[in-house]
Amino acid sequence: MTFRSLVIASVVLILDRMTKLWIVAELDLGERIPVLPVFDIVRWHNEGAAFSVLATAGGWQRWMFVALAVFFLGFIVWELRRLPRGNVLMLWVYGLLMGGAVGNLVDRVWQGYVVDFLLVYWHDAYFPAFNVADSALTVGAVLWGWAMYRESREQKRAALQSGGGSGR
Repeated sequence: MTFRSLVIASVVLILDRMTKLWIVAELDLGERIPVLPVFDIVRWHNEGAAFSVLATAGGWQRWMFVALAVFFLGFIVWELRRLPRGNVLMLWVYGLLMGGAVGNLVDRVWQGYVVDFLLVYWHDAYFPAFNVADSALTVGAVLWGWAMYRESREQKRAALQSGGGSGR
């Protein structure tokens, strides 16, 4: 596993833990602090996954999400070991994904829920509240998609240059 990815993951984890601890210390559950006309700081607890999926499933989902996170982290470690040297984009991808996954995993194991505190909305339309770990996971996933797109284009370009493409 590369050192850079671990540093990125550690920074994400530290920022995630610090902000969640601060929110828990300063706000009561459900409390909201308006910051901008489209943004509030809140303290909400999410027992589900993204968009509160399975939040009211009765408790079994906690351990399913823990198992999924552990499996996902194992996959990332396996991928990091296979990563060619110099692939800086994927080092960032894996670092962000690891940090985000561990950040929310810690919450689920210790508390049974994830602390969410960033709330974006427009009038009565609300985006689900999120946190630093969720942000890192989202950015990591977007970068991963972009990396796969770039790789696909490079493979098509190489195939065309070698005469193996159909011209599309």
